[in-house]
Amino acid sequence: MSHVKVEIASQPDCWRQAAKMADSAGLPLPGERVAVSGCGTSWFMAKAYAAMREAEGHGDTDAFQSSEFPLGRRYDRVLTISRSGTTTEVVRLLDAVKGRSRTTVITADGGSPAAAAADEAIVLDFADELSVVQTRFATSALALLRAHLNYDIEPVAADAEVAVRLPLPVHPALAKQITFLGRGWTIGLAEEAALKCREAAGWWAEAYPAMDYRHGPVSIAAPGRVVWAFGEIPANLCEEVESTGAAFVHSRYNGGYAALGNWRGGGRTGLDPMADLVVAQRVAVLLATSQGLDPDHPRNLTRSVVLA
Repeated sequence: MSHVKVEIASQPDCWRQAAKMADSAGLPLPGERVAVSGCGTSWFMAKAYAAMREAEGHGDTDAFQSSEFPLGRRYDRVLTISRSGTTTEVVRLLDAVKGRSRTTVITADGGSPAAAAADEAIVLDFADELSVVQTRFATSALALLRAHLNYDIEPVAADAEVAVRLPLPVHPALAKQITFLGRGWTIGLAEEAALKCREAAGWWAEAYPAMDYRHGPVSIAAPGRVVWAFGEIPANLCEEVESTGAAFVHSRYNGGYAALGNWRGGGRTGLDPMADLVVAQRVAVLLATSQGLDPDHPRNLTRSVVLA
């Protein structure tokens, strides 16, 4: 079994462990003006958290790629996410804002350059990975941040336990292209799902805000293509997508997900979007292995980008 398959399956327990660290020093305080930053997968988790924190009324929260951080702006805290803690752009950002903003890094390596550069380091070493492709570290960082916003992670982890066993809603022979959609904080999850398909499998995958999808990107919907939505979706989107001949995937409505129904009782339907991302991660691995690719070691990628 590949490393990434094991790491995907371990996410429910990792999320529970991360949630126990929700009182860690260095996490944003209510009312702080915060910027969240990372690269690649970490940036998408930053976007998800920033949208959620601001929507919940905890304070102004922006998200930036570390290489594109607006250094002329002032923030009470700059929160960075970096699995390895060696990513050049993250380390440079922490150095650049030192003394002007409080800085925190969420990392898997407490001895890394980013941990040394930040005012506070939150170490999720239990979520570190052997695979180049990130799965459990990134989602554990988001679980930590959601728990810090007073979300109960136990039901989310329980959904993830279902997600690692569900029949997959996408088959490589039937889906030549996937577009992921989200709204609010799940836009970051949609972007991460698309990245997983591109990284692990070299698959044609895109991501858009669900409301903006009809303003152009819907033109690529066609038979043999998939539109996969996370979280809340606009009215009639399912019908509009299916009228193009494309398949519509959503944990609340169709296919293998229809059996979820009220699987845990209480009238609740569908998966938490983070658990839905777990299903998308599994699909990315399937897309890779169906082509004879190694999902642990994608083409042209390294575990960390360290620039000269």
